[in-house]
Amino acid sequence: MNLTPLRVGITPTHRCSYLPDQYEQLIVLVDENYCTVSGYESLLQAGFRRSGNDIYRPHCTQCSACHSLRIDAAEFEPSRSHRRVLNKNQDISWQLSDTDKPAYYALYERYITQRHADGSMYPPSHSQYAQFLLSQWLPPLFIEFYHADKLVGVAVTDVLAESLSAMYTFYDPAYESRSLGTYAILTQLQLTLRMGRTYLYLGYQVDNCRKMNYKASYLPHERLENKVWKKYGITAV
Repeated sequence: MNLTPLRVGITPTHRCSYLPDQYEQLIVLVDENYCTVSGYESLLQAGFRRSGNDIYRPHCTQCSACHSLRIDAAEFEPSRSHRRVLNKNQDISWQLSDTDKPAYYALYERYITQRHADGSMYPPSHSQYAQFLLSQWLPPLFIEFYHADKLVGVAVTDVLAESLSAMYTFYDPAYESRSLGTYAILTQLQLTLRMGRTYLYLGYQVDNCRKMNYKASYLPHERLENKVWKKYGITAV
């Protein structure tokens, strides 16, 4: 995880989107030499994430709640809850695409409008969607989920040499009872193994944020704490 010196910028402090009583600040990479598959994977191992073409990491002086979380796909054991989700979605099929399609944004817009109207991503727009999920130097893979012939969900995923990184999943709000977000992660774990990769990165785990702490249910997993990846637990049932 040793990196050569990076050229970075620091954002102004602003209200945290995860913990409303905290303020956040980000380190943003300005070194284009790392905007490659291998460069980004080394930064993922050091706790960075991609948003659009940008690479960033939390840099909050008063808080250390954000921990990068990854799963060794070969070690993962689904819980009873995960197995119920798999059983519930046996009639869902999935396929891969490396091309952004108009149908994705239509689904994304409906998802954000109905599920996250109280968040920073509302109201959605084409430019916001592209700036958040798409990248010129790392075009993502799209996992399409279908119920019969209907597109009901999309998981945007970065494919790297040794790992996959789950960027974002959005789905038809009418299928909320299906737990498609969980199903997407379980599918990405299957895909990690199928593609011969080791880890699936899930972004930042924030224990006190309800919208973010679901990641802790995937066990065993590793969290980056004080620059060291620490393994957590046996599978919860």
